[in-house]
Amino acid sequence: MKKHNLVGLLFVALISLSALGQETKVWSLKECVDYTLENNIRVKQTTLDVSTADENLITAKGNFMPNLAGSATQSYNFGSFIDQDQRRISTDARGNTFGLNTGVILFNGFQNTSTYKQAKLGIESSKLQLAILKDNISLNVVNQYLSVLLNKENLKVANEQILVTQKRLEQIKELVASGVRPKADLFDVQAQLASDQEQLTNVRNNVDLALLSLAQLLQISHRGFDVEDMEMQLPAVLLEHKSADDIYDYALTSRPEIRQAELNIEDSELGVDIAKSAYYPTLSFGAGMFTSYQHQQGQDDVRPIIDPDNPPNIIFIPNGFGKQLSDNLGYNFGFNLSVPIFNRLQTKANVNRARINNERIAYALEQEKQDLRTNIEQAYADAKAAFNQFEASKVSLEAQKEAFKNAEESYNLGVMNAFEFEQVRNRLINAESNLINSKYNFVFKTKVLDFYLGKPLIN
Repeated sequence: MKKHNLVGLLFVALISLSALGQETKVWSLKECVDYTLENNIRVKQTTLDVSTADENLITAKGNFMPNLAGSATQSYNFGSFIDQDQRRISTDARGNTFGLNTGVILFNGFQNTSTYKQAKLGIESSKLQLAILKDNISLNVVNQYLSVLLNKENLKVANEQILVTQKRLEQIKELVASGVRPKADLFDVQAQLASDQEQLTNVRNNVDLALLSLAQLLQISHRGFDVEDMEMQLPAVLLEHKSADDIYDYALTSRPEIRQAELNIEDSELGVDIAKSAYYPTLSFGAGMFTSYQHQQGQDDVRPIIDPDNPPNIIFIPNGFGKQLSDNLGYNFGFNLSVPIFNRLQTKANVNRARINNERIAYALEQEKQDLRTNIEQAYADAKAAFNQFEASKVSLEAQKEAFKNAEESYNLGVMNAFEFEQVRNRLINAESNLINSKYNFVFKTKVLDFYLGKPLIN
């Protein structure tokens, strides 16, 4: 017996140490939303898309600027060749050339201008995509947070039912012992207590699963994770919202999905302009400078000239690396005009494809508007239905409370048996559960309307 007690004490001690070693952090709704938006991997990826769009704009700006490139060569010549002085020589030689070139496109059918505009639209579009993602994630977090609170309230109800059944079990034991009630009633209450305990286990599991889902949404460990309770402001909440048409009119001018679809149309129109630019001539300007150095192997760097003091005698003067680079330095500049005449109908096909794409994207905007209207009308209808269900659940609960009160009196007087009494009690439990579910369903449906109205979801 002592051995079993010792094992039990050790088990309890281990459980206690485990609980002490694992601290529970209680998260508010705002903390959950803020943490998710800051740490969610998809948000981080989409943020990088914004950075990529910024770099695309830099590239588009660079199209207007001249380029600058330097060049240098090292060459070797063997046998007969023409040197820098246009003489044919037969000797081994090595040489260097150096150049610096620049060029700029002066006109290419406004292609650079359209590309620049597209890049600016790309930045705005990527920011809108980030806003859409954050909105959807926030709504998902709110929904899952409310799911945790819903299951926690169901857990409270389940615990209260355990206490009520335990209290009734103690009462029925006394009545059975005194011979007032049959022993079968005791068995019925014990069975009900077992059923209540099973229900309590199920509800606890639902709480754990809801917390797990929320933790996974936050992309954190579910161990030591919990959320704080919230006071739900329910009275007249639906009256704060206008009609579905009013909500749609507001969302049509504020939702990032619509604005992004409009930007896509602008982008596709610029795509048509870029395709058309291939019909126009391209004018560019270029300039450069060039110099060279040559050395004959085994000989000094000299060059022959007529002796000014004793013509026509020839003398040799130094002609080293620096001297050659200076003497051989030359410059050039010029314009290049390329006029398209016929390119196997490639440009025509590209323009037609761009126009088709523009028309397709215009339909996408109309579809986005239709989807928005459908979603808002459905959300508004759901909110109204949830409100009506909530009101009906309140009335039903009050009626079930009265019915239970009367049943309890009848049961205590012996007029009602245990089976009939449990039927009434189960209806009361179901009414309480229905009220809780309808309350949180109503709250979430109104949050969806707030979503389309651009209101904060964490209030």
